[in-house]
Amino acid sequence: MSTDIDVNVAPSGTGCVECDRQEGFWVHLRRCAACGHIGCCDTSPGQHATAHFQETGHPLIQSFEPGEDWFWDYTDESVLDGPELAAPTSRPQDQPSPGPAGRVPANWRQLIHT
Repeated sequence: MSTDIDVNVAPSGTGCVECDRQEGFWVHLRRCAACGHIGCCDTSPGQHATAHFQETGHPLIQSFEPGEDWFWDYTDESVLDGPELAAPTSRPQDQPSPGPAGRVPANWRQLIHT
């Protein structure tokens, strides 16, 4: 498991890399524990955190939401504890969820996965 977590790598940004590129929106954010990639959760339309796992094989993510520090292991579909990752450890407190501000459509609830 030690190669699946790099406590020194910074997050790739403050929002989902792919959603930002596509001008999309996310519900919640997840951080790859191996490389710092920030992707959106499976409720989000893009499901980019899971896509990152499928593309890279990096099995561990951590919530990138304020006040949350749980990890998820895609290989055995379990929640686990892990070490503190490099700062910042969450999206900015003033960034809404869903977010980002200004890109969340009025009908966002109809666009998400449940």
